[in-house]
Amino acid sequence: MPDSALAPAPLARTAMAFVLAGGRGSRLMELTDKRAKPAVFFGGKSRIIDFALSNAINSGIRRVAVATQYKAHSLIRHLQRGWNFLRHERNESFDILPASQRVSEQSWYLGTADAVFQNIDIIEDLAPKHMVILAGDHIYKMDYERMLQQHVDQGADCTVSCMAVPRMEATGFGVIHVDASSWVVDFVEKPKDPPGIPDRPDLALASMGIYVFETKFLIEQLKRDAADPNSSRDFGKDIIPWLVQNGRVAAHRFERSCVRSSMEEAPYWRDVGTVDAYWEANIDLTDIIPPLDLFDKSWPIWTYGEVVPPAKFVHDEAGRRGETISSLVSGGCIVSGASAHRSLLFTGVHLHSYAKVDGAVLLPNVDVGRGARLTKVVVDRGVRIPEGMVIGEDPAEDSRRFRVSEKGVCLITQAMLDRLA
Repeated sequence: MPDSALAPAPLARTAMAFVLAGGRGSRLMELTDKRAKPAVFFGGKSRIIDFALSNAINSGIRRVAVATQYKAHSLIRHLQRGWNFLRHERNESFDILPASQRVSEQSWYLGTADAVFQNIDIIEDLAPKHMVILAGDHIYKMDYERMLQQHVDQGADCTVSCMAVPRMEATGFGVIHVDASSWVVDFVEKPKDPPGIPDRPDLALASMGIYVFETKFLIEQLKRDAADPNSSRDFGKDIIPWLVQNGRVAAHRFERSCVRSSMEEAPYWRDVGTVDAYWEANIDLTDIIPPLDLFDKSWPIWTYGEVVPPAKFVHDEAGRRGETISSLVSGGCIVSGASAHRSLLFTGVHLHSYAKVDGAVLLPNVDVGRGARLTKVVVDRGVRIPEGMVIGEDPAEDSRRFRVSEKGVCLITQAMLDRLA
């Protein structure tokens, strides 16, 4: 077959994904006291960062780096256990890049752009054609190959992924103002009056924190930015606005590359950055037809799978029946004469007899004591709920003992329970 008849190689094959995973995520309160936001558990068995990494692998990218900083041990351990299948001998790579004062003894990662700048030598050694810069703390399914293809076809200096949201809901995002040809004409960080889309003025384009560059061009921009004493070393605050004024920045609509199964009606992207948003996104998965399909075999969410026995349900007598309804139950769980409704039980959760949970997100190895009742809660990993404790039925009492969100979700940690003893 002549070379001209061969299909062009996917751009992802020569690209590198650089995942920014150093942030704390302070709005998740005590959930990030011991772990960075990307390491927070999600969906029954995954971590938040698994979505960006799975998207990269499923898109065909085989060179991946993850920059870590804040309380990174939990995250690094997860990456080592679950993402060590990429092999150098197959022309693949997976690098964990903790902040390590590689450029200056006084400097950790000063911003998102600086996290990439401090690792330029590693990037140059791998020599990818394009760089896909990713945030490690969002929940979504996306084919980056389609974004890479638009970037090349349009001849952009930088391509920014964005999604349409109701205009006044965009005040908490970086907002992209585009012309009729989808070139970015302005980039505004958290505007009070977001600009609308030309063809849909009731909507605005919110940046998803996903950027594509040709590697050589990106390195030039990072060095230019590092030499600017007034820069905050951030992609959204510095690199992208400068390029909008001095280069060619294209907008990539998320709906063009969002991966959806036949069960998913609309493009799905969530920033689970608050306790309320985190609880809602997890509980949404218990719907009969959830907005995010984790059962889609064509686009799996890879993660570290612990070796645990199957879930177990025991006792079958009136008032003491092990059962779950509209819930997700992970391996290693024991539902012993207890009931769970519209809840997520992560790996190794144990519900003891007569316990009842409703709207509960129970992280790994939570133990709910005999006769306890939990409603609309998030319980951190390894917490032991005492026998007979009732949470989620008395707002005033809950506020005295635990962290209660604006929408009434109770966040419970072992330290909070220990203070009650």
